[in-house]
Amino acid sequence: MGAFEVNTWVALLATTGLILGPCYMLYLYRRIIFGTITREDVKGMLDLSLREKLIFAPLLALVFWMGIYPSSFLDPMKPRDHRDDRTRPRRLPVRTASGAGCSLSGAVMVQVFSFTPAVPEIVIAVFAMVLLLLGVIRGKDTGGGAISLLAVAALAIVLYLVSVGPSRHTETFNGLFVTDGFAKFMKALILIGSALSLLLAIRYNTRQHINRFEYPVLVLFATAGMMAMVSANDLISLYVGLELQSLALYVLAAFKRDTVRSTEAGLKYFVLGALSSGMLLFGASLIYGFAGTTNFGALSAVVHHAGPRSIGLVIGIVFLSVGIAFKCSAVPFHMWTPDVYEGAPTPVTAFFAVAPKIAALSLFLRVMMGPLGGLADEWRQIIWVISLLSMALGAYAAISQSNVKRLMAYSSIGNVGYALIGLAAGTHEGVTGVLVYLAIYVPMTLGAFGVILCMERGGQMVEQISDLAGLSRTRPALAFSLAVFMFSMAGIPPLAGFFSKVAVFMAAIHVGTDSMTALAILGVLTSVVGCYYYIRIVKVMYFDPVKDAFDTGSGGHAVNFVVAVSMLAITLFILSPGWLFDAADAAAKALKP
Repeated sequence: MGAFEVNTWVALLATTGLILGPCYMLYLYRRIIFGTITREDVKGMLDLSLREKLIFAPLLALVFWMGIYPSSFLDPMKPRDHRDDRTRPRRLPVRTASGAGCSLSGAVMVQVFSFTPAVPEIVIAVFAMVLLLLGVIRGKDTGGGAISLLAVAALAIVLYLVSVGPSRHTETFNGLFVTDGFAKFMKALILIGSALSLLLAIRYNTRQHINRFEYPVLVLFATAGMMAMVSANDLISLYVGLELQSLALYVLAAFKRDTVRSTEAGLKYFVLGALSSGMLLFGASLIYGFAGTTNFGALSAVVHHAGPRSIGLVIGIVFLSVGIAFKCSAVPFHMWTPDVYEGAPTPVTAFFAVAPKIAALSLFLRVMMGPLGGLADEWRQIIWVISLLSMALGAYAAISQSNVKRLMAYSSIGNVGYALIGLAAGTHEGVTGVLVYLAIYVPMTLGAFGVILCMERGGQMVEQISDLAGLSRTRPALAFSLAVFMFSMAGIPPLAGFFSKVAVFMAAIHVGTDSMTALAILGVLTSVVGCYYYIRIVKVMYFDPVKDAFDTGSGGHAVNFVVAVSMLAITLFILSPGWLFDAADAAAKALKP
């Protein structure tokens, strides 16, 4: 009822979800109780054993008890009017300009009861649930291709909602959620990357017999989590968005469950992802313990006015950075990336290389430049080191790779290192450089993976770099497209990749310190090394003896569309680069602490 009093449309959406949920459960119960058993292996299943009944009996009793006597659980949760002073949360005093003390919990947190800023996230979650119900109700007759196209349409609608949303700094959900120009820019990149990744997957999933409706639904849920990460204004909402994204990605990595490589990729990603989540939570708990708040606005006030730096707060920042660095594959927390990229289905790898990385880097930018901006001298050292290590490993480790997907994994690690140069600069120009870099990174990466999806011979996907031999003579347009993407990733002018690297390098140089100038020079050197393995692919395509041609029509119309659009964006960017720099500059201004 409170939702109807505030926003009728959002309340109607919530009511629709409440109605669809029981419909789905009733449909499920009908199939379980009245449906016929068709699988022979299921017919022979035994009933629960005595030990299993003893385990489930207390759980069922607890569920019934909560339904019959809810007051026994709800009453202890009600706030007490009189609490002992020792149990009250500690409020850190903050000195204002006039010298008067104020309480963070009363001065910073402002309750805003408006769902409008979160409409895109709500809509994409509703679309995901509706498509899930549609797939379940239709059962085996549901084709993943049709659901994927509906998911792409849903992403386009959400992209429109993001574009028309508020650009000024707007908070809601009691300060947990924020939307601004920065969030709009990053969400647009995430939505575009997710939509194009879905288009890349349609034909591949059909040919590999994994054309199930759950795939686009998982992509939508992961995208909803990424959008929540971008708009997180609190350590709690940050973690919720991060885990919503991660849980869907774990399943996507192992989506081709009949193959050992895909299952292994999902398991590795899950185990290491759980470890990184634990580190991030530990860091968040330390920050809360030493700052007394999880809200970004209140945390910024503590950092800027709390006096001497607390070593506990700095350690918390280190662990928080470790958790986020894992999500964006920054060295030395990259160990999952090559194996997961190689083992996961190729469209999933393309999705991993784009959308989750953008979400993780945007989270890095918001946390470091916003609430922790006053501790730039402390966290800049961390970012400097992982940036250098990522660029170096990405350049040198890719040289020895023979599998093109593993090569792209190390390439993505190197690209994260280049993007982190802008964050290490810690300036407005540095943030602008990161946004420009990520915007150009999307078409470069998706275009390259679109060409990789065309590497099909005899109905089987091939992934070796040697399989590209002589491609210029059998598929000249495809070879030219891949050459454009490789030259752009190497930073060769006049392609778009050159401008993205110049943006972050110049931001580092303009800081004026020896350490940032050295990082920019080292970035240029590693970029030169990286040219070797990018140009090696071009050499294989144009100068090596011809191998058997790829299958005619491999990739499909959707893949060809993604490759063509990406190539046009990379090659024609030089004609009008100003609009992207202006948009990135406007988005970066929203991150002023």
